[in-house]
Amino acid sequence: MLGNALIAFAGFVALCLAMEKHFNDLLGRKPRPGQLRLLRVAGWLLLMLSLILSVQLRGWGHGLVEWTAVIMAGATLWVFGLPYQPRLLLGLAAASVVLGPLLAVFAV
Repeated sequence: MLGNALIAFAGFVALCLAMEKHFNDLLGRKPRPGQLRLLRVAGWLLLMLSLILSVQLRGWGHGLVEWTAVIMAGATLWVFGLPYQPRLLLGLAAASVVLGPLLAVFAV
């Protein structure tokens, strides 16, 4: 479940960075052409991957409930942490991109 949560969190980060305002505020530069579209696609793919992992590990009944809880927790952490600790959240996002798939492979 932890790996799944990290993958979903990384998906929300990618979707947030796909907005030009947040990209500029968090990274301090303008996005290159096509970069926002790539982030948007990556964000949705990561969220769908977390859904597939939840359903595959727990079945449809429990998997959808787990996935909903995971995405709500990730979105809540991002939304309430963004105004106060944006750099810390970017570090957590980078760690979640690396650790999420590793933990998902080992089914943690």
